[in-house]
Amino acid sequence: MENNHCESHAKSKIFMKIAISQPTYLPWLGYFDLIDQVDTFVILDTVQFEKQSWQQRNRIKTPVGLQWLTVPVIFRGRLGQAIRDVEIRDPEFWRVHLRAIELNYRRSGYFKDYFGQLSSRLTVGSGTSLMDLNVRLIEWLLGVLGIQTQLVFASQLNPRGKRTELLANICTTLGARQYISPLGAAEYLFAEKEELLTKNVDLFFQHYEHPRYTQSFPPFYAQASVLDLLFNEGPRSLEIIRMGRRELWSPAEVVSRQSTA
Repeated sequence: MENNHCESHAKSKIFMKIAISQPTYLPWLGYFDLIDQVDTFVILDTVQFEKQSWQQRNRIKTPVGLQWLTVPVIFRGRLGQAIRDVEIRDPEFWRVHLRAIELNYRRSGYFKDYFGQLSSRLTVGSGTSLMDLNVRLIEWLLGVLGIQTQLVFASQLNPRGKRTELLANICTTLGARQYISPLGAAEYLFAEKEELLTKNVDLFFQHYEHPRYTQSFPPFYAQASVLDLLFNEGPRSLEIIRMGRRELWSPAEVVSRQSTA
C-alpha cells in the first residue's frame, strides 16, 4: 500500500480507530479481538525483535497443560535487528510443530476442517523470514474467522520516532483519532501520553476477559493460541472471541482499577 492511498483512506474516516502491534506467531484470542474492533490494524515490523517473545512462539493445549511451540530464528551477531529482518534458522521446524498440533487436536471437532489449510501456510522454505510466516498465518486466521479489518505495515509508512512518539506519528499518517492499545503497554503510554494528545489522538485500552469454550482436555486453560479455539469450536470462533470483549478503558479508568487492585 502506498502512503498516499493510506492518507486518502484515512480522510474518509475522521474518527478512524487503529491498533498497532508486532506480528505474533499463532496469536491468542485477545490479539484478534483487538484487530476486530478497529478500522485499521498496523503491523509494527520496524521495531527491534525480542528474543523468546510472542513474536516467535505461542502455546497449544495438551492433556497436561500448555505446550510452547517456538520458531527457531537467527539472532547471533544480529543484536538489535528489526522484526522485518529476522530469518528462520531451521526451515524444517514446521514438521515438529505440525506433529505436535496433530497429536493434540486430531480428535477435536473441527480438526479436519482446518489442519490442511494450516499445514500449507506453516510449511516454509529456506530463506523465509519470521515476519512473512507470521503475517501469512495471521491473514489466513483473519479470513477463517471472518475479520475484515484492513492491515497496514509500519514499514510502508516510514514512521519516525520511538515508543509513543512512533505510535503517534503512525496515527497522524493514517489520520486516526483513536488509538486502542493492549493493556500491557499502559505503563509507558501513561508516561508519554502527551505524544498522542498533542496530535489530537485519544488513547483507550483494550479490556478483554478471556471466554471459556470447549477444549479437548480438562481442565480449561486460557491464553492458548487461537488454534485451540478454532479446532474445538470452528465456525463459532469469532462469536466466542467477541464474548470476551468489554467496554474500552480510558487511561483514568485503568489508573483507578490499578489503584484498587
